[in-house]
Amino acid sequence: MTCFFRRKIAAKLAKTLQQSEDVFVPALTAVPVLKKRPSADFRLSLETLRVNGILASSGDLQLQTENLAAQLKPDSVVGEISARQGLIYFKLNRSLLAEKLLEPFGKGENNNFGLNSELFETLKRGTILVEFSSPNIAKKFHAGHLRSTIIGNFIANLKQSLGNNVIRMNYLGDWGMQFGLLGAGFSRFGCMEKLKENPLQHLFEVYVQVNKEAEHSEDIKLAAKDFFRQLEQHENQAMSLWQQFREITVKEYQHIYKRLGVHFDVYSGESFHQAQTQEVIRELQSRGLLKTSEKGTSVVDLSPNGDMSNICTILRSDGTTLYITRDIAAAISRKEKYCFDDMIYVTDKSQENHFNQLFHILLTMGNSWAERCRHVSFGLVQGMKTRTGEVVFLEDVLDEARARMLHNMNQSNTTKELENPKDTAEKVGISALIVQDFKGPLRSDYKFDWDRMLQAQGDTGVFLQYTHARLCSLMQRNEGVEAAAFNPSCLCDRTGVAILQHLLRYDEVLYQSDQDLQPKYLVNFLLKLSHFIASAHRELPVKGSPPDVAQVYNKALLTVLEYAKLHKNILKCLFVHYAGKVTTVQCSTLRSGQRDENTWNHTSSKNVN
Repeated sequence: MTCFFRRKIAAKLAKTLQQSEDVFVPALTAVPVLKKRPSADFRLSLETLRVNGILASSGDLQLQTENLAAQLKPDSVVGEISARQGLIYFKLNRSLLAEKLLEPFGKGENNNFGLNSELFETLKRGTILVEFSSPNIAKKFHAGHLRSTIIGNFIANLKQSLGNNVIRMNYLGDWGMQFGLLGAGFSRFGCMEKLKENPLQHLFEVYVQVNKEAEHSEDIKLAAKDFFRQLEQHENQAMSLWQQFREITVKEYQHIYKRLGVHFDVYSGESFHQAQTQEVIRELQSRGLLKTSEKGTSVVDLSPNGDMSNICTILRSDGTTLYITRDIAAAISRKEKYCFDDMIYVTDKSQENHFNQLFHILLTMGNSWAERCRHVSFGLVQGMKTRTGEVVFLEDVLDEARARMLHNMNQSNTTKELENPKDTAEKVGISALIVQDFKGPLRSDYKFDWDRMLQAQGDTGVFLQYTHARLCSLMQRNEGVEAAAFNPSCLCDRTGVAILQHLLRYDEVLYQSDQDLQPKYLVNFLLKLSHFIASAHRELPVKGSPPDVAQVYNKALLTVLEYAKLHKNILKCLFVHYAGKVTTVQCSTLRSGQRDENTWNHTSSKNVN
């Protein structure tokens, strides 16, 4: 119920400054919680009011701040008002803070906690197409596609949680000369029996072998060109083999996606738009945009002065299309078919120039909607290795995460007997993998570290899962506590207030995540929440406390767990496994947060110690 407090403070400011409440709501921000000393709950920057013309932009800022603060009087909602360094701070009535924040959970509205905030009223909701993952067919899933897969899934989950209609698209690399090479290679080195037994491994072996042969064999190169020509002319035999490769690949990839908790609404690919590229060529020609370079290639001049200093090649000299040609056709086709309001591409930062050119060409062709296309780029993962050496395939990474986590569990003295330890290790291991990826800025490269990633303490996915499991356990042992009435004044100690204050920031964190499309805000919010929960476990002892106090402490912790349910909706990409008012709230935020980040798998408290 952050909106309740933000609106009450805004009303106080509106009355004093004779302005609409609405101008103050977005200017009020929750104060980050400090562990070692108490802090206020909301703050207002007078510089913001100056920029917006609400206050005079001249004069001493601090004097202006103190004068306004002196005009604002405490009441039953705001207990204290103070001013320093151009900011006005508002400290809320502690009992009311607890009562209002826990109120939605008593009404069973925990799944929507934070999602009905006034902050989101300015967001445009509509149909959003997110293209992510996009591996090449007929190859095993390369580890390099992990980041696109989990980041794209996070963005899709976040947008959906905020009320958008999201289309999740996997745009497969299923066309191009490499398939000519693979087709020619399969006719020489392929085996249908091996293809049935281990399809992608066999295709990988064929591809490696034919590449090696092509280095010194013109016959192989000619056969590859001929096979791709057959594909482009849709000759039955070539198309049948290509279709088989594609179907096998999608089926195999779906096993990997299931492990990651990722799904797609549409499996598309370059091949879908091969015919439409000719329409693109004709339109570029009719608009006078297609020019011939000295090398005989067909290009679009993107230079501001029209001097061909910045060109984008659309056709090779032999008239065949390129990736950018098919991307232009695909974007136009998607707009016609899905009527999206926004389209988001998720790829590594090496493709930034490609997407800049794509959006530029689309706009030049008269497609104003291209302004609502966005490329979310990310950096590289360095040093991703298994015990056997350099990582090539994503499946090896997931298997390694599971194996290492299972080893850690077996070595721990506190691990309980589990129904399915391998399954638990898989889910916690993948959670850890995703959290490590999401903690920092997406565009930054980062060094992969197995040991740090799988630590049970510190800012790791294992710690988040452990926190959630403890809260679920607490709820299970105290069933029925939630339904009882409680005295919110029992949550006014420092530890309880810190959790409640942190939860005040939740809608702001969601808003910032939506604006920047960065998972780090939610991940770090969850990690800090987990640390506050750990303090609460130590300092708010349910066991041995008087019944009325124990009841409130339990409610407080259960509220944090309810937040995990909330995070379940927003961080589907991180964990899918947090459960549990503050335990329910904490759990809701934790669980919600985890679900949106990626997909953390489904781990219950009995499976995680």
